[in-house]
Parts: sequence; structure tokens; C-alpha cells
Amino acid sequence: MLFETRGEKGNLTVLFFHAMGVTGKSSERVAKHLKDDYFCVMPTSTVYCAGQRYVSKADEIRQIEEFLKENEVKEIALVVASSIGADLAVAFLSQTKLPVKHAFFDGGQFAKINGFTRGILVPFLYFAIKSIYKRNGQNLGKIMWCDDDAIKPYFVEAGKNLTYGNMRRQMADSLENKPFPSLSRELQERSFFEFGSAEDHFKYRADVMKSYPYAHFPTFEGYNHMQYQIRNPEGFAEMLRVVMSAENKTNRGLTACF
Repeated sequence: MLFETRGEKGNLTVLFFHAMGVTGKSSERVAKHLKDDYFCVMPTSTVYCAGQRYVSKADEIRQIEEFLKENEVKEIALVVASSIGADLAVAFLSQTKLPVKHAFFDGGQFAKINGFTRGILVPFLYFAIKSIYKRNGQNLGKIMWCDDDAIKPYFVEAGKNLTYGNMRRQMADSLENKPFPSLSRELQERSFFEFGSAEDHFKYRADVMKSYPYAHFPTFEGYNHMQYQIRNPEGFAEMLRVVMSAENKTNRGLTACF
């Protein structure tokens, strides 16, 4: 993995898990609005790191925890996970010994896909991400709902370093057709699983609600996948501040953000 940070060590820590097809640096657009008060940590999955070999989710978690330890992080104020980043983030939350105060999932790709289907997806995803790199982002709008210039560089950089082997190994242990990892009731009560009402991933919401019945499930009405985060990173950052100040068992104060 590679790690980007914004803000000062010693401040409360916000840990980001990025979406598919981009680098961890894609979260800097949100992090720059938090860095004055928080230490923002933005790992890039080994899948998109030149010269590195993806092994497993367990190995990704190991690398993250080692980085946090090296930087003397003893508690995480907020975990923020976008799209497929939710798959790794939930695994991290279920395994880490570090205290985590809050979690926010933006359009989490909580798909449960059998191994055969995941195998079929590998070449499609690989060539789609590579094509964005080769065309310098000009075809992004044909692959995603958006083609915002602000996010193109992160897709291009990720595609540059992606290898077929890393994509295949990542998909082999991601989006598995298994029950979601267990999260404590206490953490569920401080977790927010948000979906845009217009996005395809909204279909996963009901299954997530059954798995984490004590969590909160706000909706971005009329928004597509990660659209609010991409189009309004400052507003998204301010919403995360509200999340971090929210009390257990309530989402009071969030209604104004959605």
C-alpha cells in the first residue's frame, strides 16, 4: 500500500477507504476540509500500487494497522468508506483492536457475489479501468455516471499501476457471498450506512439493514453513486464533522445534511 496524509499527527484520526478504480489520494478533496482539526489517513490499496503484489484483505488490514502504529495512532475518530472500500472497511472494523468511534459508508458496494461471477467480472473491470488510463479519463462518463474533471486524475493514476494479477487476487476475496462481518452493537449505533436513492447500489441497503440493525441508514435523496461526495467535497466534510459529534443511538443533526 501507499499512504497519503493530511493534517497533523496527534490530532483525532480519520481513516479513509477509497472506491474501486481510484487511488487513496482521491479522498484528499474531502480531507483538505478536515485537515485543520484531524489527522487524515488515506491508504491506496495495493491493487493500484506500482511494483506491489496484492495478497488478501487480511494483508491490507495488516499494512494499515502497521502504518497507524508507526504514526502513534491509538484511536480512530472516524472510518470513511466509499463504494467497494466498504468491503475492506467492514473487515477492518471487525478485526482491529484500535478503538473506532464512528463509521460512515458512502454508497457501500455490499454485494454478495459467488466466485464464478467474480471471476467473470475480473477482465471486465481490468479493461475498463485500464481504458480510463489509456484515454486519460476521456471515456470516464461511459463507464461511470459522471466524468467530473476533478476526479479523473485519480482514475488515471490507478489505471496506470493496475495489473491483471492484482485485480484477480483482489476480487477473489472481495464481495464474497458470505454473511457480513459482525460488528458490535456499540459500533453499529455509531455507524452510518448512506446510499443515494438514485444509485444502483441502493438495492443492497435492505440486506445491510438486516445485518446491522442498530446502525443508521440515511439517504441522499435524488443523488447517484458517491455524487454528493464528488460534487460537494466541502459539504461532505462538514457532514462528517456532524457524524463525529453525533451521540449514540441518534442521528440528530444529520437531516440538514441530506
